[in-house]
Amino acid sequence: MSADDRYRPKTDDELRQLDVPALLRYGLAFAGPYRATLFGEGAIAAALAADRLGVLPRSVSFLAEVVRSGGAGYAAGLAEPLPGAEPTRLAREWLSSAATTATTTDGDQLLARWLDAVAEILGLRRNVRSGPAGETG
Repeated sequence: MSADDRYRPKTDDELRQLDVPALLRYGLAFAGPYRATLFGEGAIAAALAADRLGVLPRSVSFLAEVVRSGGAGYAAGLAEPLPGAEPTRLAREWLSSAATTATTTDGDQLLARWLDAVAEILGLRRNVRSGPAGETG
């Protein structure tokens, strides 16, 4: 990879290939470029995965509130952190990975902010597709 490739915008297909659980582990544990990647490309990749499964932005926002209140470990243990079997598997993957490094209240708050970012990106993508009326469902 050349230096110029690092700054080239990634396509949705390239972003879907990112390992979001690994980005969560490193981005929550280390500031700087790891965290920037988590909140940038990682949040977009997560929104793409959630969008593909039909997850609503408000569901991810609600999950962020659960993480704020109970922590990553608690949220990972919920029967259905996101509505539906496939979204639940996706959320558990994220939450279980995050729980390995988000072991403090600060870590949980950081994870909740990341989930809020995912929800915002998901909402923006839905609004662009559906027009100004916004979320349906």
